[in-house]
Amino acid sequence: MRIQLSDHFNYSTLFRFTLPSIVMMIVTSVYSVVDGLFVSNLVGDRALAAVNIVFPLTMVVGAFGFMLGTGGSAEVARVMGMGEEKKAREYFTTLVLTVIAGGVLLSAGCIAFLRPLCALFGANEALMADCLSYGYIMLAGTPLFLLQTSFQSFLVAAERPKLGLILAVGSGLANIGFDYLFIGPLHLGVAGAALGTVSSYLVGGLVPLVYFLAPNKSRLRMTRTRLYPRMLLRSCANGSSELMTNVSTSLVSALYNRCLMSIAGEQGVAALSVIMYVNFVFAAALIGFTMGVAPVFSFQYGAGDRGELRSLFSKSTRVIAALSLAMVAASQLLAGPLAALFVGYDPGLKAMTEWGFRIFALSFLCNGWNIFGSGFFTALGDGKTSAILSFLRTLLFQCGAIWLLPRLFELNGVWWATVAAEGGALMVTLWYFWHKREKYHYA
Repeated sequence: MRIQLSDHFNYSTLFRFTLPSIVMMIVTSVYSVVDGLFVSNLVGDRALAAVNIVFPLTMVVGAFGFMLGTGGSAEVARVMGMGEEKKAREYFTTLVLTVIAGGVLLSAGCIAFLRPLCALFGANEALMADCLSYGYIMLAGTPLFLLQTSFQSFLVAAERPKLGLILAVGSGLANIGFDYLFIGPLHLGVAGAALGTVSSYLVGGLVPLVYFLAPNKSRLRMTRTRLYPRMLLRSCANGSSELMTNVSTSLVSALYNRCLMSIAGEQGVAALSVIMYVNFVFAAALIGFTMGVAPVFSFQYGAGDRGELRSLFSKSTRVIAALSLAMVAASQLLAGPLAALFVGYDPGLKAMTEWGFRIFALSFLCNGWNIFGSGFFTALGDGKTSAILSFLRTLLFQCGAIWLLPRLFELNGVWWATVAAEGGALMVTLWYFWHKREKYHYA
């Protein structure tokens, strides 16, 4: 039986409704992991470092899709909760068309300035050729990438999370297959990794667009619409935390790359690449749960059901606590095997990566709460609070930690920086949970 946004959610229905989003985000995170595995083992650690330098740039561009997807789906779900189905479809159509137009403009702009952007993100002359080969192709696929990121949220709002999961799995399998073909038998190197990823966007971005253009049984479909500038502004403001998270994470990654180049050289950047690949997969479960439950919060807030809001908030925080503890335990057990999987060909690099990940993984005790807090306030339409949390967590605290701790503890300070930043952000998140409880009646 299909679960609807208006249903009462116990732990069973909450798990079943959010599971497709969790798996979808984990599978989506496999894109970068697969690229890393193939590039590291078939091309080398220098190429892996080049991919890690360009990847933050692609995430800055992708932030536009995350912003309109999360902020826009909250607007759409809120309007559906008020019973205005026609307006919800018009809002949805306007948002999708805006994503496409924004993707084309961002792609053209970034391609024109790719060389100086790569230098800004930490590329030296030895890495520049691989950075450009990877970057031009990845940026050409920007419109499809933005569609894929935005549809991840819209499919949940349309009460079709299972379809989102099917598309994510299809995209992941396509990425693995194309990466093997282009990097392995065709020997295209880092360009092959980019081609494999962009080819997989056809499944995650183009297929759902066709689904929503055609008649379907979901609550959303493409329809005749108008511009709705105020709705777009609200969506951008409400999703600004997701924009801030992706942009800040990318800028901070550039700082990490520069810091590691000065302390440990290209091998330090390669070690961070592996740690971030694994982090994407672990954090994806937390992001997926937040993404899956957010439209339910938006719907119930729009419907004015305070009892369901309180019940859902209580259950969600318990789930976050359990996931956080499980991830820390799993990361400590798997640190060695995961390091060997990526860089087992170099014992020194493997040891550096394993030790760094054991420290870095302690941040999972905190970042689940911080991810949920930002997504929760976005779902309630409080984009300002969500943006403050994201700004502090992903930019201010991170920049402060990466500036200070390596000066005190050298390489170990780099690995501890994220732990310190997430811990500081957790204190702020918990304060906002307490401070806003009476305004939104969730506790």
